[in-house]
Amino acid sequence: MSFSLSLASKAPFLAYPALIAVGFVNSSDNDVSIPVEFIDEKSVDSSNPNAIVKLVTPEGKTYFDQVEVLNYLAEKFPAILPGQKESQEWVKFALEKLANKNFKEVSVELEKLDAHLNFRSFFIGYNYSLADIATWGVLKSNTVMASILKNEVCINVTRWYNFLSNDKRFEGIVENATKSIVELRKNLKSKAGGKKETHKANFEIDLPNAKIGEVVTRFPPEPSGYLHIGHAKAAILNEYFAHAYKGKLIIRFDDTNPTKEKVEFQDSIIEDLALLGIKGDKITYSSDYFDTMYDLAIKMIKLGKAYCDDTPLEKMREERMVGDASARRERSVEENLKIFTEEMKNGTEEGLKNCLRAKIDYKALNKALRDPVIYRCNLTPHHRTGTQWKMYPTYDFCVPTVDSIEGVTHSLRTNEYRDRNPQYEWIINTLGLRKVDIWDFGRVNFVRTLLSKRKLQWFVDKQFVSNWDDPRFPTIRGVRRRGMTVEGLRNFIIAQGPSKNIINLDWSVIWALNKKVIDPVAPRFTAVDAANAVPVILLNGPESNTVEEKPKHKKNPEVGVKKVIYSNKVLIDQEDAASFADNEEVTFMDWGNVIVEKIHKEGDIVKSIDAKLHLEGDFRKTSKKVTWLADTSDKVEVELIDFDHLITKDKLEEGDDFEDFLTPQTEFHSKAIADHNVKSLKAGDIIQFERKGYFRLDQPYAEGKTPVFFTIPDGKTVSRYGAKK
Repeated sequence: MSFSLSLASKAPFLAYPALIAVGFVNSSDNDVSIPVEFIDEKSVDSSNPNAIVKLVTPEGKTYFDQVEVLNYLAEKFPAILPGQKESQEWVKFALEKLANKNFKEVSVELEKLDAHLNFRSFFIGYNYSLADIATWGVLKSNTVMASILKNEVCINVTRWYNFLSNDKRFEGIVENATKSIVELRKNLKSKAGGKKETHKANFEIDLPNAKIGEVVTRFPPEPSGYLHIGHAKAAILNEYFAHAYKGKLIIRFDDTNPTKEKVEFQDSIIEDLALLGIKGDKITYSSDYFDTMYDLAIKMIKLGKAYCDDTPLEKMREERMVGDASARRERSVEENLKIFTEEMKNGTEEGLKNCLRAKIDYKALNKALRDPVIYRCNLTPHHRTGTQWKMYPTYDFCVPTVDSIEGVTHSLRTNEYRDRNPQYEWIINTLGLRKVDIWDFGRVNFVRTLLSKRKLQWFVDKQFVSNWDDPRFPTIRGVRRRGMTVEGLRNFIIAQGPSKNIINLDWSVIWALNKKVIDPVAPRFTAVDAANAVPVILLNGPESNTVEEKPKHKKNPEVGVKKVIYSNKVLIDQEDAASFADNEEVTFMDWGNVIVEKIHKEGDIVKSIDAKLHLEGDFRKTSKKVTWLADTSDKVEVELIDFDHLITKDKLEEGDDFEDFLTPQTEFHSKAIADHNVKSLKAGDIIQFERKGYFRLDQPYAEGKTPVFFTIPDGKTVSRYGAKK
């Protein structure tokens, strides 16, 4: 009997640790070669659904546990896979703690790993060990790790991970495995008689019946509020697939409810889409088709597939809930036509009592098919058609009919509408309209965040927030004002893809991606906390103030330069000063070392410090690196504002009243003293105050006006959206 290794290619976590260990064996100078087989299943053993790997040995033994597989290989090939005993703790840690797709939990474990790898190139000693192989493999197999590693949330882990990735026995093995799995699935599809792929968009899905150059998608927002981050996902995905198939994107305003809709919202949606870089091939309005939909509703009545109903609203809801037929369900076609075309259309007293319902199946298990309302009266003037119409189609009737009429080939929408898909198809089929394919994708939810327009409007009306662009709001304008970049937002949406899974994300995920965008280009400035700022007298400092030009970003000279003032009197943070001891040597960042000679205190508060410059000192030997600011007349007082979520509960359950979970305080103000360079910044500029974080300037400097900066989360804080630092 010889060796063989089998891996389940559809497992939640591909067994990369075992695969890489075998790769080490196969690439070494020995006579052993272990063949690898991928199985297109979630498990390698039908009797054990959790078995993602199987190693068969020449001794006739079979191992399904990955720890046992690694231990066996290490015992068999100790020169190739060293450090078995020393690695045990880390191998188990990797396979038990890091194989976890919960962002919050895995972030905590990564902090432990980051601490261990501080000043280490390898887990044990000076070369690869079983611990390195197991840990790298687990990180590679865990999709949650991608953004964490790319954004250097744990800098030592990222450094170590990237170092190992440069060895072809790590990343190279993964690439070969990916190619093998792709080839395996192609072969299986070919054997099954599947059609040959002519094109496949990225995102790992085939849109049904999609043809290059013929795909038409649409983004149909209702102009009843501002776009939020959930809408952004729908808009970007629709644009993505339209372009991926060289087709067209229609932006269509679903303006069928004049009570809620405003031109203000309509204009803001166009502006926000432009900010996201989304431009439709054409902009249309559902109201353009009111005449057509009216004719289609009449057609449905004549087919005996719709009826007018004046049942009181509460009773109608009750009947739909229990599956009882309406007393008006068997009205004649003539009676329904008279009510619809004379009473409802003209908004008479009788017409206002009625609505038009599709006659589908009042007993259907899917309650969306229980004779849904497709037209209702509304006497509110429409912002585009004025008082021409007194009744309007509902979303359920409007969307399928207009999708078909406008030439939409693929209706991409969140799977909260999944129950309505049969209803959508029934309307199209009943009216004999052109078929439209539906693709559902999971909506994106964030912890402690409301996306309902009605609930967001409540916060605006109650003045809990300033407006729809409040930085605590999940609107496009809100997150942009907080410091989210268009590139960061788009990268986040694209990273989520069109998965059907409904996810409830921590905001740290998206802010970590945003940090990757802003960190390379955000100019660096200095600020110290105004509260109890500590003057430091440099006894041998410059006799007069001197000014030098320094780069705004040490790693990116294209960001430009700034003027830095050097003085014999500087300010530092109280927190830093309180940590000093007499005669201690510390480093003033971007200047040099300083020796603390005398600390003056009142109680626990440091009032001032006498010190001496020691520029010949070695900054590598000091444990404290502090920011400082010349205490000159041109320093600027600024206001820093941090934010928290509006609600306290991660996920509201059905029946929860959001008003019961309001966060008592969601805005935190503090004063700081910044260097004079901030005077030249413009509203919207994103910067970093060194050792304090990233900020967006909301109100720029002007005579008599204090500059106001909003903190930008950097993704490291996983527990709160706007946790105070």
